[in-house]
Amino acid sequence: MPLEATMMIIDSSEYMRNGDYQPTRFDAQMDAVSTVFQTKTDANPENTVGVMTMAGKGPEVLVTHSKELGQVLKGVHAIARSIGGLPDLSTALTIAQLALKHRENKNLRQRILVFLASPLDGAAADPAHMNQLARKLKKNNVAVDFVLFGDALGEEEGGAERVLRTFVETVSSSDNSHLVTISPGAHLLSDVLISSSVLADDRGIPPEAMGTGADAGPSGAASNDFEFGVDPTLDPELAMALRMSMEEERARQAAEDQARSGGAGGATAPSQPVAPPAPTAADPDEEELLKRAIAISQGQEGDVDMGGGGDGEEEDEEAAIARAIEMSMQQGGQEEK
Repeated sequence: MPLEATMMIIDSSEYMRNGDYQPTRFDAQMDAVSTVFQTKTDANPENTVGVMTMAGKGPEVLVTHSKELGQVLKGVHAIARSIGGLPDLSTALTIAQLALKHRENKNLRQRILVFLASPLDGAAADPAHMNQLARKLKKNNVAVDFVLFGDALGEEEGGAERVLRTFVETVSSSDNSHLVTISPGAHLLSDVLISSSVLADDRGIPPEAMGTGADAGPSGAASNDFEFGVDPTLDPELAMALRMSMEEERARQAAEDQARSGGAGGATAPSQPVAPPAPTAADPDEEELLKRAIAISQGQEGDVDMGGGGDGEEEDEEAAIARAIEMSMQQGGQEEK
């Protein structure tokens, strides 16, 4: 599991009062902040998470490098009553990088996670300035993730999504930075986020298995498609039971296919002709017995004719057959004796 220090930059601008995300953008963001904190600290007990804002009178650090969820929630609730102004993303990123630089455990890798639901304003709207900032963060080994929703969505020229996609491509090193877009819908912001590539490493899942790339995230409810429709983080026992049931079903189908292919192979194998049993001398069939009788009778008739003294009259065919049968039956009786 990753060993990281994460600084979350939350959007506290006037745009967060909108209710297109349930119950409001700001409340949905608070729920997502809690989910991110829990996932990060569960991944490794050494991980720390900080929180800061980027709107109002200016960017402000609320919590630095904490392992206590209560401190993070306390800081977020403190600015819930002071929502307003426009975000200053460029300054917030610089302050977050400085806060991470002074982390206590230098072995922790540095990561900034930005929630943005507002249009870019000021220096952050300048692609050249953002590109320069991205190179600086990459030089200092800082990974940056963006979670875009609300008014930050849109690929129009100069829009936040287009500018920040380029930012992620520049700052990313070995695919360690991600951008996720979440459209309005019945889904929760936290549910979509936990199934995205932003938290894939913390959950021990390769980013490609989440259906998202390093610089592009899911869009809308499509990102909420868990395996079997069950979030394994919310109900791991049900998810495991469904997975085992699916594996057993696949094994059963594979066995049936193998048996079917084996039976088909046996059916197509050429059958060997079975030779009829050879007749024995003690029990010849009727046709063979008749042939032997005729042959014997013909031989004896020749002897009689050649011996002379016959009346010269030829027996008709029917009488010859009858005589042959009688003689063959007598011979058969002698053989049995």
